[in-house]
Amino acid sequence: MAIDNPSKHNAVDLEMWKAFPALMAALDRDPQVRVAILRGAGRDSFASGADIAEFETVRANAQGGRLYEAANEAAFWAVAHCSKPVIAMIRRFCLGGGFGLALSCDLRVASENAVFGIPAARLGIGYPPGAMKLVTAAVGAPAAKDLFFTARRIDAKEAERLGVVQRVVPDGELESATQALAEGIARNAPLTIRAAKAAIDEAVGTMRPDVDPLALADLCFDSADAVEGRKAFLEKRDPVFSGR
Repeated sequence: MAIDNPSKHNAVDLEMWKAFPALMAALDRDPQVRVAILRGAGRDSFASGADIAEFETVRANAQGGRLYEAANEAAFWAVAHCSKPVIAMIRRFCLGGGFGLALSCDLRVASENAVFGIPAARLGIGYPPGAMKLVTAAVGAPAAKDLFFTARRIDAKEAERLGVVQRVVPDGELESATQALAEGIARNAPLTIRAAKAAIDEAVGTMRPDVDPLALADLCFDSADAVEGRKAFLEKRDPVFSGR
């Protein structure tokens, strides 16, 4: 998936925010999809944030701001609640709402030139509690407060130290490193990954309300993939999982 607005460093406008729920639902339903990658179009930036050009129109007052933030939050939760792993592939700017989208993903791979920040305190805008929950779940309360209170930017190495990103690689290796991570995950048992994601999300308070992590774990034990995993182990070969 590409955030496609390269003339504005892939800033996200209102219509783009609104597109996320249907897009993520389609990926969730597709049995051929094992892992999703979210990236910025081209080689410029992941996402420079919400499109500030819209602030004087759709976010000009409290009512408009609430509607806009509702679309923001729906997009964040659509990404976070995908039952399949979502990886953010990040280069250069990852700011504001773009940072929120990245933190809604399960894993983040960044190039060495990536820059992160949440400038809300310099713009005088508020973040809804749901979005704050996702940020806090990803980086912890102290780091979230640091980023929000100071509105400072951090480089890829500090982002890695804070747990914002899981891998930092040279820019020329970003695509191959992200693809390798996705392929490694995709070779593993999909039911196990789905159950693990649900259980971890429950632990940090970001789980989908309609999901039962224990039931998902039980499905793993009764699956054909569990049989395949045992057979492959005994036969000393790589398993081939079907997701059933």
